[in-house]
Amino acid sequence: MAEVKISEMRDLTRIERIGAHSHIRGLGLDSSLEPRLSSEGMVGQTSARKAAGVIVKMVQEGKIAGRAVLLAGQPGTGKTAIAMGMAKSLGQETPFAMLAGSELYSLEMSKTEALMQAFRKAIGVRIKEEAEVIEGEVVEVQIDRPAVAGAASKTGKLTLKTTDMETVYDLGGKMIEALGKEKVQSGDVIAIDKASGKITKLGRSFSRSRDYDAMGPQTKFVQCPEGELQKRKEIVHCVTLHEIDVINSRTQGFLALFTGDTGEIRAEVREQIDTKVAEWREEGKAEIVPGVLFIDEVHMLDIECFSFLNRALENDMAPILVVATNRGITTIRGTNYKSPHGIPIDFLDRLLIISTQPYKEEEIRKILDIRCQEEDVEMSEDAKILLTKIGVNTSLRYAIHLITSAALACQKRKGKIVEVDDVTRVYNLFYDVKRSTQYLMEYQSQYMFNEVPTGDAEEDETTAMVS
Repeated sequence: MAEVKISEMRDLTRIERIGAHSHIRGLGLDSSLEPRLSSEGMVGQTSARKAAGVIVKMVQEGKIAGRAVLLAGQPGTGKTAIAMGMAKSLGQETPFAMLAGSELYSLEMSKTEALMQAFRKAIGVRIKEEAEVIEGEVVEVQIDRPAVAGAASKTGKLTLKTTDMETVYDLGGKMIEALGKEKVQSGDVIAIDKASGKITKLGRSFSRSRDYDAMGPQTKFVQCPEGELQKRKEIVHCVTLHEIDVINSRTQGFLALFTGDTGEIRAEVREQIDTKVAEWREEGKAEIVPGVLFIDEVHMLDIECFSFLNRALENDMAPILVVATNRGITTIRGTNYKSPHGIPIDFLDRLLIISTQPYKEEEIRKILDIRCQEEDVEMSEDAKILLTKIGVNTSLRYAIHLITSAALACQKRKGKIVEVDDVTRVYNLFYDVKRSTQYLMEYQSQYMFNEVPTGDAEEDETTAMVS
């Protein structure tokens, strides 16, 4: 027998993308909205997190629609992290749309249209409808396969029961296929939509919890349904206004959501949709769920965008607007006027301002610990102390960047734990802002288009600014 040679064997592992804020799980507050020192990936910023928690509570109770919040603070003080924490705390049903101020200028549509689409992505509509449903516990699934392939279609019987009754249903080809797709077996509690024939697996019956089945930790146990098998149930669908806009403005209907090319949507389409949603609200068929629109780097917006936001916030169906900026007193884009945070005073007056403060040394240490865990990097105590000092003297972002770099340096020397030497090596390889600026000061004459004056007084002033 010929010998088969294996030229190469590889482990197939799933690559997981680790983002800058992938460790954030929520705002880290207790039931009375008091911030814990370190919880759900959040560290420090206790007053800012508490304020954000109050906003989240008001959003959940639907009491703050059409308001705006500003997260203002120095770079690297966790403004985007707080916004992400708010998104996680709001849960699945509350819409959360996120964009950067500069994104509006890179889209193939007008700035105000891009803002309007972002606004409508952050407004949810909960649509209720009644449907005939068969709900019960599966006693037996019996499928008769034909003896000769292709001679006849499969037939079968499904026995369902509740606490009060038990019925046998005849199955057709489509239902057999649907049951197979959902992997329905005896002991499962299922719901069948009579109109569409859609099967939903609700869980496994408690009476079968002691069966020796192969069950994972995600298996959900439910009680056997009571009453009759066939009942009328209220089904709730959650969609955003933007999704309704896209479906109604494109010839291909809901498939337009997958093409990605939404383009500009005509005002008449939106007016008709708003009228229809208002009718549904009056009839009790739908309710509006105001979500959150987060605009990062809000100082990048110009005066036209701010004027649009001023007007949009007064709309009946406006979401909660959360904006963030790291600028001080600067020029409002599109004008020659200076204003705090580069935001016009009339718009600034509408904002509830939450301030973020620079992190303390022990907080930087905790954040670095969390990031090491998130990036699966084992680091010695001395290396962590050095990295914390680097974070204090330079910036938290720079220290976080060095974690993966130091892990790669450790990997190169075939080490298991990142040591001080690895951190020192990457610190010397990659410059931080202060050292980079210092280098530019020393070698400025060798660079093109240098605009720094060469006088002694100016050099002393620039060096003082850097230090």
